[in-house]
Amino acid sequence: MATIQVELDHVLGKMKPMHAVNNGPVKAPRMFPFYDNFDAYKEAGFPYARNSDASYCQYYGGDHTVDITAIFPNFDADPYDPASYDFACTDHYTATTLEAGTEIFYRLGQKIDHRIKKYDSKPPKDYKKWAIICEHIVRHYNYGWADGFHYNIKYWEIWNEPGNFPECWEAPIEEFYPLFEITAKHLKGCFPEIKVGGPAFATGPLHKYTDAFLSYMREHDVPLDFYSWHLYRAETAEYEKRILFVRERLDFYGFTGTESILSEWNFIKNWKEDMVQSKKELITIKGAAFYAALMAFGQNMPVDMMMYYDACITSTLNGLFFIYTREKLKGYYPFFLFSKLYRIGQHVKTVSDTDCIYAVAAAKDGKDAIMLSYFTNDKSAAEEVVTLKLTGGSADCYALYLLDEAHDAENVGQAAVENGELTLTMAPNTVVFLENV
Repeated sequence: MATIQVELDHVLGKMKPMHAVNNGPVKAPRMFPFYDNFDAYKEAGFPYARNSDASYCQYYGGDHTVDITAIFPNFDADPYDPASYDFACTDHYTATTLEAGTEIFYRLGQKIDHRIKKYDSKPPKDYKKWAIICEHIVRHYNYGWADGFHYNIKYWEIWNEPGNFPECWEAPIEEFYPLFEITAKHLKGCFPEIKVGGPAFATGPLHKYTDAFLSYMREHDVPLDFYSWHLYRAETAEYEKRILFVRERLDFYGFTGTESILSEWNFIKNWKEDMVQSKKELITIKGAAFYAALMAFGQNMPVDMMMYYDACITSTLNGLFFIYTREKLKGYYPFFLFSKLYRIGQHVKTVSDTDCIYAVAAAKDGKDAIMLSYFTNDKSAAEEVVTLKLTGGSADCYALYLLDEAHDAENVGQAAVENGELTLTMAPNTVVFLENV
């Protein structure tokens, strides 16, 4: 028996973008007119898409997309000359994502380089020039430079996983800090209205790079609008440790107003002996229950945004769209459902007395909705009777949507509220969404 208190009149703040992703949709290629995911992607309502590793996808433009070496292929060229830049593929990819209603979270840097010889992870040979190139990419997308646009892209992330040697930064980590300093100061000097941050540290041990990075930035008075980091684990307890650690260290070093952004996450037990099994499970209903659980969990924790990796249709870490047909997988639906909460806007208090039942709720102007996830790694787990104790609401009935092996977030009936309580039964690794009617 599980009991969840839902205080519909106890507003905690805004719903946060826990359902952001890495990478955007694909419109039907010319040769395959019915082979895309644009409509489904748009329907999901992802608030932000980080464009890291976009150059791995040929439908986005492959090696001619997003990365600094793709947009500015000859580093010896003049960074003030529009002819030095190749924006074509990145323009198309960016426009497609924005057309789907998803804002861009722009990663300035390079994709992870798994090749035996590293081409993309070498540090720039001139840090100031690299910053000037980044400046003109911002000018192109936000201020119309070089036949550009006025997209008002807010988030600009400097580099990706610089502590990941040699795949992401083929040099000592200490050589990265000046690049970040020079670029962050230059961009904020040119564009004080944008948010500049990073550096998207990889999973790693808790203290491996965070303290050294934040200490350097404090000592050198570097602006840091957001601090981004990654975690791939299969238990919410691991995310709790990291979320609390990041917030505590940011505050300790004086970055109390700096956002904490988990810019990559997914259901991964580890990157070694369990990686294959993890990839098998992340595309199942178990993966979907984990996604819903972590989004609910994150909403109630001191993290400002979470960005699932990966929504790219060619990625083997994509638990949202089937890689061969582009059809929706079970993992798609928690994002679709969380979008409903996000649109309501106001986060209200929920308290669960059971570790494996995760709850999140939103309410505003007489409209309220609740998402529940029963996530567990315990193969012997049994059904749970779940009682919701509702206060501050007026609905006497809720539409019930079920996500399990047989249902794809479908309306399966109604649940009545009696004496302020609503009771239902949940099987392990399922998701329930309740919406007042």
